[in-house]
Amino acid sequence: MIQTCYCTFKTPLGWCGIAWRPSLDLGNPYAVTSFQLPEATEEMTKLRMAKSSGAPKPNHPPIEITKTISKVCLHLQGEVQDFGDVLVDLEGAEPFVQTVCDAIRKIPAGKTMTYGDVAKAIGQPAKARAVGRALGRNPIPLIIPCHRVLAAGGKPGGFSAYGGRATKAKLLAIEGAVVNLCLDFEATS
Repeated sequence: MIQTCYCTFKTPLGWCGIAWRPSLDLGNPYAVTSFQLPEATEEMTKLRMAKSSGAPKPNHPPIEITKTISKVCLHLQGEVQDFGDVLVDLEGAEPFVQTVCDAIRKIPAGKTMTYGDVAKAIGQPAKARAVGRALGRNPIPLIIPCHRVLAAGGKPGGFSAYGGRATKAKLLAIEGAVVNLCLDFEATS
């Protein structure tokens, strides 16, 4: 079995984590297998990364992963980056999750789609809710930009990272796509 490694690193939003393993792609010797947006504490981020990667302890990242880490840090400080060239490994994900993740990687920064739009894009227009569930199992958020997918009517929908919709709104704001979090609440008189 190919060993997965991970490390954590500080970003403007807090401590993130990234896991990788060797790749068979001759152009890129490593593929990202999971990514962790900041948790409430650095220790919680480390615990989640250890669990998701299966690695017993953090490792020093190779240069290819260090480049991805640099892009993440730049992105989270407001210098929007394109992660389309980052090789990802979704081997452990269900086929439907892989299909959804492949589709959302095509959404450019600053743009959004709805769950229904994604369902139509993958040729399964009746599966908007299944798209939402699949995005909740995305192992590589930000790099696979599930935050760019909204509920019908431009509502934010769910987001499983620490901070939930507020984190989703921060990521969208960094990219210039602002979502009104108040859309989910009815006005009270």
